[in-house]
Amino acid sequence: MNGLHLIADLHDCRCAPALLLDAAGLEAYCVDACQRHGLTVVGRLFHAFRNAADQPAGVTGTVVLAESHLAIHTWPEVGGVTLDVYVCNFSGDNSSKARALFAEVIEHFAPDSRQCTSVERGRLAPAK
Repeated sequence: MNGLHLIADLHDCRCAPALLLDAAGLEAYCVDACQRHGLTVVGRLFHAFRNAADQPAGVTGTVVLAESHLAIHTWPEVGGVTLDVYVCNFSGDNSSKARALFAEVIEHFAPDSRQCTSVERGRLAPAK
């Protein structure tokens, strides 16, 4: 279960506003980025939301990887994005691939500010 989970909250993204509403475009970008960074795509699902006035209202999407996943959620009304990249390191260390993918996706959205967290997953605490 040894793995790396990278989490980002991106604020005031300076990318084209339409990017935060385009489920098909985000899906294509995320799948391509995962593949370019040497990760194995095994599935994907992206969904565009609409508000009560039937206007576009954000996207949520996941790329399922043999190594684990990338998940993204957009809030166009505030220029926000949340991003998760999680890789397991069972058969090999995928940490550098995850970090490179994470950095690229963050830059793609060009946030004015960001809060990033890195979590080592699956390690047992020493027995007492």
